[in-house]
Parts: sequence; C-alpha cells; structure tokens
Amino acid sequence: MLHKTRGIVLKSTNYSESSVVAQIFTEKFGLQSYIINGARRPKAKIGVTILQPLHLLDMVVYHRENTSLQRISEARQQPPFQTIPYDIAKSAVLLFLNEILYKCLRQQSTDEPLFDYVFNAVSWLDSLEKMPPNFHLLFLLKLSRYLGFHPALPKSSQTFFDLKDGVFCSSLPAHALVLQEPHTSQLAALLACSFDRLGSLQISLADRRFLLEKLIDFYRFHVENMGEIKSHGVLEEVLG
Repeated sequence: MLHKTRGIVLKSTNYSESSVVAQIFTEKFGLQSYIINGARRPKAKIGVTILQPLHLLDMVVYHRENTSLQRISEARQQPPFQTIPYDIAKSAVLLFLNEILYKCLRQQSTDEPLFDYVFNAVSWLDSLEKMPPNFHLLFLLKLSRYLGFHPALPKSSQTFFDLKDGVFCSSLPAHALVLQEPHTSQLAALLACSFDRLGSLQISLADRRFLLEKLIDFYRFHVENMGEIKSHGVLEEVLG
C-alpha cells in the first residue's frame, strides 16, 4: 500500500552495484530503512543527490509492517536547500547534528513532534543568510526535550549543573561531572532562548567550544551506546 510522508535522511549506504539503502526518519512511520534500486546510476529516478544527510524529503512509500527494508515509489527534496550546500559552516554543523541524530534515533518509532522539530529547525537554518554561532548548542538543548532529558531552568541559587543527573543544583555534587559559572549562566540563557532570538545571545568562542564538549558528555550520559562523535573535530576546525 502506498503512503505519502515527509522524511529526513540520516544515512545512506551503498548496496550492490548501483543501489543504496537509506535510513530515513519519516513523519508517519518513524525511522525506516529503504532500498533504492539504481540510485547511483546517472539517470536514476531517485538519485543519491537527494539522499544526503538531513536532506528533507516529500515521499510516496510502500510500507509493510515487520519488514526490515521498505521501498520508495517517489521522492523529491522539499524544500530544496538554498544556502546549506554553499556554506561551509552550515554544512559542518549539519553533518555534526546528523551524527548526533543518527545515534539518538536508531530505533525511533513514530514521533511527529520530534520530526517537526528537526524538520523545522533544519529548514530555518537553511533560510538564514548567516548562521547564528550558537545554533548547534540550542539545537542540542531543544532536542533533549523530545528525547526525554531536557533540563529545567535553574533557580537563582542553583549555580552548578550536574551533567550526570541533568539538573541544576545549589552545591557541588560528589563527582567532577559538573558545570560551574560562567558556563551555568550561559547554559541557562540558552535554555531560555528561542531560535528567533538566538542572534542576540553572546557567548565567546572558547566558552562555546567548552559548552559543546560538555553537551556531548551530557548526551552520552542519557543516550545509550552513543560512543564517539567523529564529526566533532571537523566542526571545531571549521568554526574555529
């Protein structure tokens, strides 16, 4: 049976001589694996150019329950990217966020709020002439809400953030996995921020790099078998 659904590409792997298996987070069916025959041929109906990380798709798919490999009847990039492919910083951030998402959504069932969040955030990034330097930090914090471990905003007396438990606290925990000032205030400012106000949030390059390292640690505590984030180093080189 044919179904219309939107999709977000997470990973594509070459299969046989000219085919591809793409793992796509779909609006209707959650994470699915699709085999696309002939995708690497020059005149493919569904080519590899639209199966790149975090490309946004409109699809018509065949869906069968309890089947490991599904099939796509039609697919097009919608909306097509206008800026991301031509912006090194945006491209590096997208590859980094794609790796995070791939590790977090390995067995993701249907979750339309999560799908909408990722779809809209990527679309918003592409619509901008220039990327706010703290975009990836805010994306990770807001993503944690949909994954179930979003921190609550701190009270004025809570000047420490326990990375292991994911909470702000008034005294140092008994372990070293903790953020202190000024980074707790910066984290709190990010938590209170929205994407449309992100440009007004000032965090230095050194603090931004430190916060990213700690947010990755935070994710490791809350996402099983997350492992190393290989694109982190590339992102740091590109962003400075």
